[in-house]
Amino acid sequence: MRFKDVFSIIGPSMTGPSSSHTAGAARLGRIARQWLGCTPERARLTLYGSFADTYQGHGTDLALIGGLLDYVTDDPRIPDAERYAAEAGMEVEFYTSGLPAPHPNTVKIELWHGERQCSLMGASIGGGSVSVHALNDFRVQISGEFPTLVLRHADKAGVLASVTSTISSSGVNIGYMQVDRKARDGEALTAMEMDAPPSEEVLNKLRSLDHVLDIRVIDLKRGVDPNAI
Repeated sequence: MRFKDVFSIIGPSMTGPSSSHTAGAARLGRIARQWLGCTPERARLTLYGSFADTYQGHGTDLALIGGLLDYVTDDPRIPDAERYAAEAGMEVEFYTSGLPAPHPNTVKIELWHGERQCSLMGASIGGGSVSVHALNDFRVQISGEFPTLVLRHADKAGVLASVTSTISSSGVNIGYMQVDRKARDGEALTAMEMDAPPSEEVLNKLRSLDHVLDIRVIDLKRGVDPNAI
């Protein structure tokens, strides 16, 4: 087997018994929170496969809630995440599904805050690593290992050229990009894994482009949200 990195062998620093069921779950929760852009008021989590079978015994439920509160994998508050979520006014519902999923450790996370709503489907694939394969039902492939820029935009000619030109002019390299659309000339979503997070100046330039509807930066290496409970 080709060697990747030490992290893939020893796993992350974490709270909980299993890197797949707790560390990976916490990361998926954090990605979902960053995709929403704030602490959710309501969360509905549907678990598949092994997650569905063992989520309470392995602490997956607490890790997911901890991630939604923006707790990192080794945060000592994770075992009490339900209490902290209640104090934050977050309503959390768990469901299990027997339907097939792309990976045994799969979760669908649906979040609401006021008029904001988003969804994520992803999996914990081992050693604390994750793979997000859907955002708002758009197909993506996000690892969480690199800063990721996610744009909702109209499916119009020239949009991606303007976006990539704006990013490249800032000196930030795009390592991977995936685009999906729901219908021709409808809404599209582009996810870009980058070597460094874009600056606020670059984000403001992107927001000003025609047909760009919304922008989120998913970056698990950035600091914890100061508004997190």
